[in-house]
Amino acid sequence: MKKEHLHIVDSVAPGSIAGELDIEAGDALVEINGNKIEDIFDYQYYTQDEYIEVLIRKPSGEEWILEIDKEYDEDLGITFENGLMDDYRSCRNKCIFCFIDQMPKGMRDTLYFKDDDSRLSFLQGNYVTLTNMSDADVDRIIRYRLSPINVSFQTTNPALRCKMLNNRFAGQALEKAWKLARAGITMNGQIVLCKGVNDGAELERSISDLSAYLPNLESVSVVPVGLSKYRDGLFPLEPFTPQDARQVLAAIHKWQDKLYDAHGVHFVHASDEWYILAGEELPKEERYDGYLQLENGVGMLRLLIDEFQAAFDALRQAGDVDAAPKELSIATGKLACGFISDMAGQITAAFPQIKIHVYAVRNDFFGEMITVSGLLTGQDLRAQLKGKALGDRLLLPQNVLKSGETVFLDDMTLAELEKALQVPIDIVKSSGQDLLDAILK
Repeated sequence: MKKEHLHIVDSVAPGSIAGELDIEAGDALVEINGNKIEDIFDYQYYTQDEYIEVLIRKPSGEEWILEIDKEYDEDLGITFENGLMDDYRSCRNKCIFCFIDQMPKGMRDTLYFKDDDSRLSFLQGNYVTLTNMSDADVDRIIRYRLSPINVSFQTTNPALRCKMLNNRFAGQALEKAWKLARAGITMNGQIVLCKGVNDGAELERSISDLSAYLPNLESVSVVPVGLSKYRDGLFPLEPFTPQDARQVLAAIHKWQDKLYDAHGVHFVHASDEWYILAGEELPKEERYDGYLQLENGVGMLRLLIDEFQAAFDALRQAGDVDAAPKELSIATGKLACGFISDMAGQITAAFPQIKIHVYAVRNDFFGEMITVSGLLTGQDLRAQLKGKALGDRLLLPQNVLKSGETVFLDDMTLAELEKALQVPIDIVKSSGQDLLDAILK
């Protein structure tokens, strides 16, 4: 017997349609217009009309059919206990590059959940492999016009894709991307590059094949595989060398020039790690086509630098800065540390009364090859900053914390780190303006 989809009301907005109809927390939504509601997209789709019939079940078991006249697209004012209104779909792949497989035991359970849910791709920007999507899922995306969808391609070689994802259906899943593209669904793509596997000629093939999806596939990012120190028993993967990085960038730049001439977009983009590893200058803003893949580390440093420079130049031109004497510190991952140091140097050169210590924190928890700040732990920050000159405040980037909370990856709290280091900690948002404001606070 198929499970009944019941969606429990968590709260009702005061003065809303739902509030006027006495819908309350604890009530269950059963149907809208006679249709079972699978998830949030069904709910949003069926509540758009000016007249709807909603079936509500009270905790007592009593059922109410509510006839609602409203404005088109007017919200009912209901928040559900489960924001997605359905179970999250986990990944069935065994990807050779999966970072979750490279994490140590004993971390919080949610960090080991592998999602591959196209709905989260639309809602949160997560990347999906398409292997866990049925034809009905694809049809729903097209029907509800869910865009953009972020797709982890890795390669367009079907046999190689099956090998990389350890899923015999992984090659066939590429047909779903074609169906989405033909239906006008906007997508962004990702290639996690593994040395000796999908690089070189395979990378060139993938870029060439994926360019045929233009304009509905807006961009493709190429990111190096993240390798932690916990890889015993996993597929043997090697880190890229500076020479490797230069070869990857040469291929990407060649295709950028070709595709820009043909389509007016650069399309394929290298994440910031490649430029740092290769020792090459970051591209200028115009090469990023509007920063479509910032969350994938593509152009994040360029945007930070440009935002900081614009804010700093405006500050200097204003000429009325009251920069009181102060001493503070900034800690970040090794990837961004050099750029942060340069920004700090500009400030101290202009305002000698300000002293700034910038520290690159080595990732001992996951291994030294992990250099991004978003994977730093509280224990590494504590161990490497204890006893250092920290000044009156320590600045940390926002991405070191669990979203919406004050907890690090290893479950150390911000308060615990402050107590251990005996210094107040300010969390800085991602923009260059925010960094400048935090320093001159």
